[in-house]
Amino acid sequence: MSDKPDRNLAMELVRVTEAAALSAAHHMGMGDKEAGDQAAVDSMRAVLDTISMDGTVVIGEGEKDEAPMLYNGEKVGSGSPPAVDVAVDPVEGTRLLALGRPNATSVIAISERDSMWKPGSSLYMKKIVVDRNAKHAIDISLSTTTNLHRIAGALGRQVHELTVFVLDKPRHKELIAEIRQAGARISIQTDGDVVGALMAAIPGTGVDILMGTGGTPEGIIAAAAVKALNGGMQAMCDPQSDAEREKVMAELGDDFDKTLTLNDLIKCEDAFFAATGITDGPFLEGVHYDRQGGVTTHSIVIRALSGSMRYIKGVHQLRRGLDLRRLDVREAVEVATL
Repeated sequence: MSDKPDRNLAMELVRVTEAAALSAAHHMGMGDKEAGDQAAVDSMRAVLDTISMDGTVVIGEGEKDEAPMLYNGEKVGSGSPPAVDVAVDPVEGTRLLALGRPNATSVIAISERDSMWKPGSSLYMKKIVVDRNAKHAIDISLSTTTNLHRIAGALGRQVHELTVFVLDKPRHKELIAEIRQAGARISIQTDGDVVGALMAAIPGTGVDILMGTGGTPEGIIAAAAVKALNGGMQAMCDPQSDAEREKVMAELGDDFDKTLTLNDLIKCEDAFFAATGITDGPFLEGVHYDRQGGVTTHSIVIRALSGSMRYIKGVHQLRRGLDLRRLDVREAVEVATL
């Protein structure tokens, strides 16, 4: 194999997100964010190590001594080429899962080694995401109103026909007010801005734009998907505390307030993305159990080089006696890899 990916790794990564979703699903609505996340992490790690790649986690759950999760710097995969950067969120929307709300997903993205932007101490970033038809219209340095009018023009629509995905956070009070003043519609969601970015980048989902400040790790993962979809995305560091601001400014210097484009966030031309729904949502169905003892998963896989996008519905037939409500890591891996 070459040093660069020469196959569609997203088709293998979907087994990783399937296993994570299967393990996390039985924690739906149980009120325990940590338990659902840990179950997904354990299964994700187990299946990752079956994939032929030399992966390094760039976007994970923190440094090794701070998190028992998939940690920054962790080696995953079999160790054979290609060498890749890995970004993971075993459960995007842990609160959604714990409360049984829509849009909890398991997501993973990879790209060539040293091609993902390293966030350092940056925990939050301001983002704007659109589909390919409006990617040249966005400018995150301009006002929200100006961007809405430019995007509407690029799409051949009126501002009032646009729908904007915004996280329901106190920091977005002024953003929401400006969007409403401009006349656009808003889909306000408590969590899940990776899904929001996907919906904005794929025409016909009912969401035209993602705007606002969310997690930097989620931004890098979303960037891999948006690049694979040939969409448009810009971002800027947006610290939410004085301590974060001081650390990020010290690390980035003059680049602190730089507009980050897709080519800054993902520096190569090939990137892979996979996501599997855990709870039902308008974009992906969640994990469903049937009366015959099987389980169904719904996933999306995308590759940047080819522009291919696939929706995969996995119908997993389980061996007799397997308790779907309590899949351990070994069993979740068995189901996802059959």
